[in-house]
Amino acid sequence: MIDFKAFAADLLACLRFYSRLPVPSLAFEADPHIMPDFSRIARVLPVAGVIIALPATVVLAIASAAGIPALPASGLALAALVATTGAFHEDGLADTADGFGGGTTRARKLDIMKDSRIGTYGGAALVLSLGLRWSGLAALIDMRGTEAALLILIAAAAFSRPLGLTPLFALPPARTDGAAQAAGPLPADAYILSVAGGAAIALLLTLAHVDLGDTALGLWLTASATAFAGALSVTALSYRQIGGQTGDVAGATQQVAEIVFLLVFLT
Repeated sequence: MIDFKAFAADLLACLRFYSRLPVPSLAFEADPHIMPDFSRIARVLPVAGVIIALPATVVLAIASAAGIPALPASGLALAALVATTGAFHEDGLADTADGFGGGTTRARKLDIMKDSRIGTYGGAALVLSLGLRWSGLAALIDMRGTEAALLILIAAAAFSRPLGLTPLFALPPARTDGAAQAAGPLPADAYILSVAGGAAIALLLTLAHVDLGDTALGLWLTASATAFAGALSVTALSYRQIGGQTGDVAGATQQVAEIVFLLVFLT
């Protein structure tokens, strides 16, 4: 039997950590503002991903209904998504790119990743991430229509966030402080449940758009497998670069998985 109070508490904790949404504190929450227990919130992360994507889909739907062309409409939707998360994952991507690209030793890479300033590698990574998602979403609208783009945008958000936990599951913390040290190692059952939940939501959303027809299942399989491969690639790179994982690496993993999942639907 589902404990709805526990589920609600975990979902609210998840939204507080992953977004800037105004999340209320409920009476049955012991301490709403402590660091969440990732072994618990992992199970609700796919649902949180759906909620986090909703403001962007509303913006995209309104922009498209107003007759705004696909490219600027997609830019507005992406801006809403970034604002909803507070550029949470983008910050991790930039720090990871700067550390991996600019450091020559493990210690130096970790020092660079803790630096709040953005360097050349981080700036380039942000431009590529935003550019690929912006142009990819616009192309998706032109190719498959606004309704399909909305569903796939939500599916990518729901699946990529659990995949962002891959480094926390597979690797030890690379430092003795920070969110990743507090979050990991992630238990196997929590990770598997989270990824399976994200994949199931993505499948339902993909199948919901009838215009995809007989290609829907194949596209979902390809997108899911490719996104998972992307998450594993970032995880392997992190092990090679710093011998473990950090919260920044988790953010970078989510970004890669989201981009790959989205772009597969353009094939």
